[in-house]
Amino acid sequence: MARFTKGEAEVMRILWERGELNPGRIQEKYPRPIKNSALRALLAVLMEKGHVVRQRKGKAYFYKAKTRRDSAFRTMYRELLNTFCGGSHEALICHIIKSEALSKEELRELKHLAEEKIDEEDGKHQASR
Repeated sequence: MARFTKGEAEVMRILWERGELNPGRIQEKYPRPIKNSALRALLAVLMEKGHVVRQRKGKAYFYKAKTRRDSAFRTMYRELLNTFCGGSHEALICHIIKSEALSKEELRELKHLAEEKIDEEDGKHQASR
């Protein structure tokens, strides 16, 4: 469902963060210079894929994300997981921990989240007994 090129992903990020915008405002927020014709081509592709809708307001079109950010994330995450990690969440998390320059604080937060999840699962198992 949510497969984006880099340019499409950047447009989607802007629309997710800023809401409904006309092409001029999207162009202003785009992370690098982009010609109006290139931006309009990206918007046309996103509309064709069903990720963006547009509405005419006066003389201008305003574009809005139709695909929700969390839905796109889940789809892309599953694709990444299946393609590069054989479907293993553990393999992905281990790869990130081993290969990325995570700070001590980030590692502590990951540990904290893991411990919370373990406690939550333990609580569920005790409640079902």
